[in-house]
Amino acid sequence: MLDEGHSTAAHRQKANLALRPSPAAAKVSTRGWFRFKRYRMLMLMMVPTIVIFIINAYLPMFGLAIAFKQINYSDGIWGSPWVGFSNFEFLFSGSDAWLITRNTVLYNLVFIVSGLLFAVTIAVLMNEIRQKWFSTVYQTIFIMPNFMSMVILAYIVYAFLSPTYGYLNDWFVNMGWTVPNFYGETKWWPYILPLANLWKGLGMSTVVYLAAIAGISEEYYEAAVIDGASKWQQIRHITLPLLAPTMIVLTVLAVGNIFRSDFGLFYQVPMNSSILYPVTDTIDTYVYRSLIQLNDLGMSSAATFYQSAVGLLMVIITNGIIRKVNKDHALF
Repeated sequence: MLDEGHSTAAHRQKANLALRPSPAAAKVSTRGWFRFKRYRMLMLMMVPTIVIFIINAYLPMFGLAIAFKQINYSDGIWGSPWVGFSNFEFLFSGSDAWLITRNTVLYNLVFIVSGLLFAVTIAVLMNEIRQKWFSTVYQTIFIMPNFMSMVILAYIVYAFLSPTYGYLNDWFVNMGWTVPNFYGETKWWPYILPLANLWKGLGMSTVVYLAAIAGISEEYYEAAVIDGASKWQQIRHITLPLLAPTMIVLTVLAVGNIFRSDFGLFYQVPMNSSILYPVTDTIDTYVYRSLIQLNDLGMSSAATFYQSAVGLLMVIITNGIIRKVNKDHALF
């Protein structure tokens, strides 16, 4: 009996030793708890953001199922029959598939390149302006268009280009030149739309780059001045290299939306003129016009799903290329 009791106690002690964490594991656990305790207030502050993000960004992803269903409003989303990829055929079955894809991608490429070049250039120039009031006035002028709705922007453009009352037409008449019909000819709009987009969005992009420039330490410039560097050499060898990470991040994010278009810009500014469709019609405007007639929820969801999937693919490819060139500048 004594041996049996001794054996049972030894077995129990061995089991307790097995359940006890190793010193290294205990150290890691203690360190993790210490970090949690140290940053608990910061983590608590993150909770509302995480909850809002889950509600607004992740829960709606269940709606992607609509793209694969023939929605019947009486049966609801999950009661409606599955139709596979037939909703996606809507985008590619028509003869305009190539046209709207070409317009969407090319316009976005122009927007990305022109926005990057102009925003960085203006930010660098404004950073060199030492008069505070002068810099503030210019920032206000550039930022103001960002707060205008696209409808107002459309009528401002119309005020300039109207075939009867446009300011430019009056100017052409006074100069004795032939008055162009901007709303009746397609050749002008590959220039008008990028200019309108640039005028509206340039201010906010410039502010982002100005903030990045403000974060550059003055010690770099002071050392460059001591070495005899000119202003252009300071911009070329200090400002632009240190702005590169910000430029890359914003460009990668813009590439992610390369299959999307600003609906207001492409629908409102050309006044939905059917003559201009060959150069103003994009995926978003085409889907809107088509679905407002068909009233098919599955097809509109398929179009959005297609744009999001291609956008995600473009972000991954662009980030992979950047990673190959410079690993430190990659987004992930």
